[in-house]
Amino acid sequence: MAVPPPHRAQSAPSHPGTPVAQGPSAQPSAPSRRSFVRAGAGLAAVGGAAVVGAGYFLYRPGNDRQLVFATLGQALHEVERLNAASVHALAPATAWNWSQTLEHCAQSIEYSLQGFPAPRSALFQATVGATAFQVFALRGRMSHNLAEPIPGAPALNPTAADATAALARLHKAVQDFAAHTGALHPHFAYGALSHAQYEQAHAMHLANHLSAFDGRTPA
Repeated sequence: MAVPPPHRAQSAPSHPGTPVAQGPSAQPSAPSRRSFVRAGAGLAAVGGAAVVGAGYFLYRPGNDRQLVFATLGQALHEVERLNAASVHALAPATAWNWSQTLEHCAQSIEYSLQGFPAPRSALFQATVGATAFQVFALRGRMSHNLAEPIPGAPALNPTAADATAALARLHKAVQDFAAHTGALHPHFAYGALSHAQYEQAHAMHLANHLSAFDGRTPA
């Protein structure tokens, strides 16, 4: 099943640090300040494990473009824009190259269909993980350590000559996810998510990673 064409109302910001505006049909309703504060407080109050978890989930690199995507189609549109341009990392925002980043994002989508190799404990998922996802969903974007691999995933290839294989893998992962109609495996950190929640999680994950790159169309 082909992925629906990306929403063209979404475009990359003209310079780093400028958030992407969502189209009216894709824009989630704005959460109340009280609900956001309550969710954030819950993340900080879960216990000892939350201290480490909060540091991971609330990590914020420097030089971040703060992209926002509501769908995987919007995320792929930005992937294609960057790939067609002279894509470059915005140091020190990420330690991974372009190919590694695409491979990592593909892994995350694949594991939602296949099962994550080393999920966090049920307690972590029900407390730190669930609260983190609630915070991210409320604000429409996530923040996490952009050099942290998925637990148990094969090591990313740091020496790939180009990103052709990684880009094709990401496209296939998105297509497989769009075509999937059965149950999805719990996220390694967030726990059980619906298909709509998972698409939001994947779109936010891509937005966070792509925010660490920019591209210039060759003259």
